[in-house]
Amino acid sequence: MKPIDMKTVEEKRQEILSILKEPTYTHEQKVTYLARRAENFLTVLDEPEGLSELMRCDVEERCICNLFEGEAPYRPRYICPDYEKFFKNGSVFLQLDPPKDLFEALNNLLILYHNVPSITNYPVYLGDLDTLLEPFAAGLDDETIMRALRLFFINVDRTILDSFAHADIGPRKTRMGSLILKVEAELENAVPNITMRVSDETEDDFLLEAVQCALRCAKPSFANDKMFRPEFDKGDYCIASCYNGLYKGGGSYTLSRLLLANIAKRSKDLKDFRDNQLPYVMDVMARYMDARVRFLVEESGFFENSFLVKEGLISRNRFTAMYGMVGLAECCNILLEKECKQGRFGHSEAADQLGVEIMNWIDEFNLKHAAPYCECTDGHYLLHSQVGIDSDHGISPGTRIPIGEEPDELIDHLKNINLYQKYFPSGTGDIFPVDLTVHKNPAFVTDIIRGSFKLDIRYLSFYGSDSDVVRVTGYLVKRSEMEKLQKGENVRQNTTGLGLGAKDNCKALDRRVR
Repeated sequence: MKPIDMKTVEEKRQEILSILKEPTYTHEQKVTYLARRAENFLTVLDEPEGLSELMRCDVEERCICNLFEGEAPYRPRYICPDYEKFFKNGSVFLQLDPPKDLFEALNNLLILYHNVPSITNYPVYLGDLDTLLEPFAAGLDDETIMRALRLFFINVDRTILDSFAHADIGPRKTRMGSLILKVEAELENAVPNITMRVSDETEDDFLLEAVQCALRCAKPSFANDKMFRPEFDKGDYCIASCYNGLYKGGGSYTLSRLLLANIAKRSKDLKDFRDNQLPYVMDVMARYMDARVRFLVEESGFFENSFLVKEGLISRNRFTAMYGMVGLAECCNILLEKECKQGRFGHSEAADQLGVEIMNWIDEFNLKHAAPYCECTDGHYLLHSQVGIDSDHGISPGTRIPIGEEPDELIDHLKNINLYQKYFPSGTGDIFPVDLTVHKNPAFVTDIIRGSFKLDIRYLSFYGSDSDVVRVTGYLVKRSEMEKLQKGENVRQNTTGLGLGAKDNCKALDRRVR
């Protein structure tokens, strides 16, 4: 046994004390953050050589990030239960019969949500709520349904304390789907996040209702069903957390990400980046993810002991993992500068095509790497364009154009997006604040969505420039709640702090208004 490093022990003690004394944390937030310190107390994984140099180093040099998953995996990062099966069979463990009416259905969901873990300790997928609840609408008038939905969504907002909780609707219009949009527009809550799947079969009036709701409360976002459906067997997919495409009844074991900008910084030139630095970092991260997956499946006992598995609400063979990246824009800009070439990402063909080349190298590596226990995705990880975190100084989310550098014309911005979104079945997206005048003509936004999805753009988000609820990177926060936190007041949701950090450090609310 290695001797105890007393300096490390004292650092841990100070971290714990800072959590205990933090005046802006609620009791539940303190419990969550203390638990994370415990997860990080010791490493239980068989880690690849070189990981610490790339991940446990100064943030300016960090090339791999595990997104706060901790050193000891004991539950999958993202879990996406089969809620249809839950409604059909009930739950022996939770002592719940199949629901017979809308009120039992909503009550059963709230109970199950409390028992679905994730990296945040809250559920990241709440179900396809429109089709899930539609059978229970029969015989009830709209006002009764809306009253029940109001109480349900208020409960979700007040008890699921971050906005990575995600519900889905669409692509076809249902009575329940329309009523959900009405209630969400009225409540203007940050939780849950919502995505509408959009296909050629999505009715124009339903899409317009969704856009009008989004201009009020930054949700729903819009997913191109035509792209997602064939990528997941029989279209049995959901959108979870920020915008992550995953299998229903499964999820994602883990998510780590490449910090491409910092990999470019450590490269002598483009050739060194392509031949040495990028392959080396990709290999270390892939083997680190392999170790996390193996420990979770083979040693943690989660899949042997969870009632979610025993009752068939999730299956181990429907899980994969997400191979993430951020900072493509800065990576391209740095490498062009080292090659003494002109051009900036999003504004020159040279930079954009370099971005495509880099994505092809990452995609090729991922398809050659044999990932353990990922049968549902053909033995490979899914690429993920990660939304960024509040400490990402000078590193843009995924493949996005840096904030403040967006092209003047929206069509030019969309053409850049179109180059990269095909690579990311497990998630990518772009965000557009919309000028107040669009409230008078929301069909302008529906036209953008229809046209973009014909170009094979995967995922788009909009919010009104005057909205209290705003989309920060992939999650939602309220401006008013960030203002309270900035004054040193308690706020309910953990994501408010993330949003405030992203606002101050990453200028996440300074996007060009369209």
